Amino acid sequence: MIDWSRVAPVGVSEYSQQTQAERLIAAGRVVLTLAALLAVWLDPSEPGRYTRIIYVLVSAYLVYALLLGLLVWRSPLPAGWLGLTTHALDIAVFSFLMQFSRGPASPFFAFLVFSLLCATLRWHWRGVLWNALIILALFAGMGVYASDLFRDPEFELNSFMTHAVSLGVMAVFLGYLAYYEQRRRSEIARLAAWPHASAGQLGALIREILEHAVAILPAPCVILAWEDPEEPWHHLAWWSGGEFQCAREPLGRFEPLVAEPLASADFLCQDARAPAPRVLYRSAAGFQHWGGVPVHPNFRARFGLHSVLGLRVRGEGLDGRLFFLDRRRLTVDDLVLGKLVAGQAAARLALFGLVQRLKQMAVSEERVLLARDVHDGALQSMTAAAWQLQTVRRLVREDPRAAEQRLEEIQQMIAEEQRNLRFFVEELKPAPPLSPGASGGLATCLEGVAKRVERHWGLRVELNVRQLPPQIPESLVHQIPRILREALVNAAKHARASAVRVELGAQNGSIHMRVADNGRGFPFRGLYDHATLIRSRLGPASLVERIEPLGGSLAIESADSGACLEIRLPLAQPGAHDGH
Repeated sequence: MIDWSRVAPVGVSEYSQQTQAERLIAAGRVVLTLAALLAVWLDPSEPGRYTRIIYVLVSAYLVYALLLGLLVWRSPLPAGWLGLTTHALDIAVFSFLMQFSRGPASPFFAFLVFSLLCATLRWHWRGVLWNALIILALFAGMGVYASDLFRDPEFELNSFMTHAVSLGVMAVFLGYLAYYEQRRRSEIARLAAWPHASAGQLGALIREILEHAVAILPAPCVILAWEDPEEPWHHLAWWSGGEFQCAREPLGRFEPLVAEPLASADFLCQDARAPAPRVLYRSAAGFQHWGGVPVHPNFRARFGLHSVLGLRVRGEGLDGRLFFLDRRRLTVDDLVLGKLVAGQAAARLALFGLVQRLKQMAVSEERVLLARDVHDGALQSMTAAAWQLQTVRRLVREDPRAAEQRLEEIQQMIAEEQRNLRFFVEELKPAPPLSPGASGGLATCLEGVAKRVERHWGLRVELNVRQLPPQIPESLVHQIPRILREALVNAAKHARASAVRVELGAQNGSIHMRVADNGRGFPFRGLYDHATLIRSRLGPASLVERIEPLGGSLAIESADSGACLEIRLPLAQPGAHDGH
């Protein structure tokens, strides 16, 4: 059996930045050494007086470069000490090569540039800084040795100064590139780490969005502005100085919030206070310039902005703007990265709106089911009682004994509906939370439903729960008890049953429930499958409406001696997780 805990880190390390850098350096070292060896072989006189020593040293260094390259390319993750050790050895070898070949004017000067590149790949801008200081010190030492101590007639001060300045300038450029690359990598990492947990309130979500946005693109102030189609307000939320604030302003105060040419574009402006501000914006044709004030003067005065990065936040049911104010040195890169930030913000807001709508739909669906239950039960019984009372009023004068009998029937009807309403009230009370997907919790809940039906309806319920899967979709865990309650109440209320046998188990990837009673059955006789029941509009409609959204089916066998309900609910629910 494979131990994946050991294999996985190795596979990941093959693509790590350190591994790729070491492999690139190893390949570059081999190519550079081969080129140097070829140059010495083609023109032995160029290195100077120590041609043989240089030839031997470069040959030995080539063997070292080949062996080191083989080690690095075969090893998935080079040891941490390898980079520092080989770097120090490289600088020592490069110094000897230059010292034995015309010193500061050596043709091996390119090796020092190679060491700067290696430091950039390994340790970023800090590595470039320290490496530049070391090689400049060595280079200066070579110059002093060649000019003052050795008094080399071939020493050229101009060439020495040019090479020294070249090294310094190259170190600055490489350091900046390394810093730029590291900063962008950090920004992308923070963007990828955008939290995906959904906040419970809109205010908390917007605060989280702004706080994370300012962490990716640091600015003194970041503002989210949007309009609500149903309200005459401009909603503003901003994060400034570590504090979150909200406000709303009349539409006319900031209308239009963004200049018309920029209404559908992302833009940046270095100085929005200038008499004629210059705006860079992004359109379908690429980056373009526009001259004019990018935002409404009242908005600019309200927040005292100087520079502004404006990004469109657009999603389903949302059209707003995300502003980063007074960020130093705005660049095109900020516009591109800001677009990604705005996209994340729009996605989070759209997801929040979708979750809220789903919650409202769920509540509405439960209300419809509850209203139907109450209508089919209490309201219909009250209507029947009202008609019965009208009959009683006539019978009181004509047949007092019949009137008394009708009153007893009405009393029984009202008592029955009291039991039904009491049952509904208990069902609506918060139940102890079930463990998501736990079959044991489901069995306990079903036993509670059976006991409540027995207590309120005087119905004897025999419940037999067979072996269930260890994990059941949460939708089934919540709906199966309601389906059982509906079936039992129908048996007691409409079929006048005195006993019901319930069997529940799993078979062929589905939950099977069988409910058999000893009542008077349904108005129809015979066996009807789900399709026939739907087509003929037979059976309990409220029960069908609970089963169909779960992808289940209902079959009914009705006879004079009672009815039997066969309910099948698939375990593979849409959007469900099995917990594995």
